[in-house]
Amino acid sequence: MLRIELVPDLSHCIHTVAKKEYNDVLRRLLSVNSGRKKLEEKLELLIIILKDMDFQQLRQESEKYLVEGKNVKFIFHLENGSLEYEMSVTNSNSTQAIRHKS
Repeated sequence: MLRIELVPDLSHCIHTVAKKEYNDVLRRLLSVNSGRKKLEEKLELLIIILKDMDFQQLRQESEKYLVEGKNVKFIFHLENGSLEYEMSVTNSNSTQAIRHKS
């Protein structure tokens, strides 16, 4: 199962990180001859993420942790054709995972 991990920070919200990853994957896809299948799958998933996600909600969920100095990571994947994500919050002592379906 293809999973995409996106890591926002206080300087780059989750939407900006997703767009940057999309542009990076597209640029790599246009410049390589081998390994295209994996890049094409990743690009397709990024298109779904950019089209279907409520980025305002994701920002609200993550910014409160980022302001507290915690690290946030979103992990996206398709399950039975449905986009799902998990938000992982880490500080020096623990990790908290919150699973969501969109």
